Amino acid sequence: MADSKTDKIRKAAASIGLVTPLGAPSAAQAPPADEVWQLPGGSARVYYGQGQRGVVRPVVLADGFNLGPTDFDWLWDHLENGRFPFVSELRRRGRTLVLVGFDERSESILRNAETMTAAILRTGAEQLGDTRLLAGGFSMGGMVARYALAKMEMQRMDHRVGAYLSFDTPHRGAWVPIGLQAFAHHLAPVDDTYLRQIASPASQQMLWRYLDSVDGTPQQSPLRTEFLEQLQRVGSWPRIPRLMGVASGRGDGVGNGVRAGEKTLSCSGPFFDGTYFLAQSQGDPAEVAVLNGALGGPHTITTRGYPELDGAPGGTLESFGIVGDALKSIGENIDLTHRSVCFVPSVSAVAVRDLDRQDDLYVDIDGLPPEESELDDFLLSRDNDPHALMTPEIGEWVLDRLPD
Repeated sequence: MADSKTDKIRKAAASIGLVTPLGAPSAAQAPPADEVWQLPGGSARVYYGQGQRGVVRPVVLADGFNLGPTDFDWLWDHLENGRFPFVSELRRRGRTLVLVGFDERSESILRNAETMTAAILRTGAEQLGDTRLLAGGFSMGGMVARYALAKMEMQRMDHRVGAYLSFDTPHRGAWVPIGLQAFAHHLAPVDDTYLRQIASPASQQMLWRYLDSVDGTPQQSPLRTEFLEQLQRVGSWPRIPRLMGVASGRGDGVGNGVRAGEKTLSCSGPFFDGTYFLAQSQGDPAEVAVLNGALGGPHTITTRGYPELDGAPGGTLESFGIVGDALKSIGENIDLTHRSVCFVPSVSAVAVRDLDRQDDLYVDIDGLPPEESELDDFLLSRDNDPHALMTPEIGEWVLDRLPD
């Protein structure tokens, strides 16, 4: 392969992020924190409530998945400058916000839970007054907080948490299309940036199904199996706090409009001519991608007996959009039909059903008895919104349920 062609493919591969494009413009700088805590494996930014001079009525929230250390500017921007100014409203109510970040967000959930544990204990020690804490997190951060609190209770540690909150957290698993996982392996000989994200410990622990090579069979990762066993050993959930969760997806069983078997992204050269991806269908087998071009092929990627996950109700990621934009940036001719597909199904975010069966994945959650969820209280969105997007509906629901 000519060096110039290799360099262009490498450039594209290095910019593909699992959650967000890598190398995207930085968010505006967040305001200075009132305190910065150095923690094992991470740190926290502490923002006092309006009119307060210390940690009062605290809310402790953990960052989600990505590659590398937490970007606190991006995290602040995501919470404050989207559809609802969550940070401002929280602080206006006299609440301290403790944002917990990790030195490596893709590290094992079990390890990053140690950072969250330290943050919760530090918050309790610094707190003025005796209001119970709210602790939780965004996406993966919700799993980190869930495990940390459950383990603390098993060890009879007083976490002083009165409410647990997860934001579009994959309690029953997350979904990255198998064709895209295969493409990450396909790119790896030139640049393994995309693969390092998908194959990272946290990703394997969260993904409902994982592919370990281009010609492999997608299955539950051994790292996920081990994580679920560890979670079960600590009781699966904390028992003391009220368990709350919000989903970025709908609750009426209506999907996002991505039709099973439809092409989502296709390429016609000069680098990946003949490469295309199809939305997940229920076929046995079901073709989900063909990989071809300068890196070899054709490789036909199939699954067996999966439900229609790409189009399912749930929080979405621009999974195909991120890849398509990266390829387009180096001159690849692409046809991008669907930028976004389901990432965290609604049934996963509110812990009501598993992802194995079509009927469960598309169930009308609104029509189910509330006790079918493992959460005590939850909110589903009116639409299938971007994953973990802070909307007015979600923000106000959370603020109305903060511990007194």
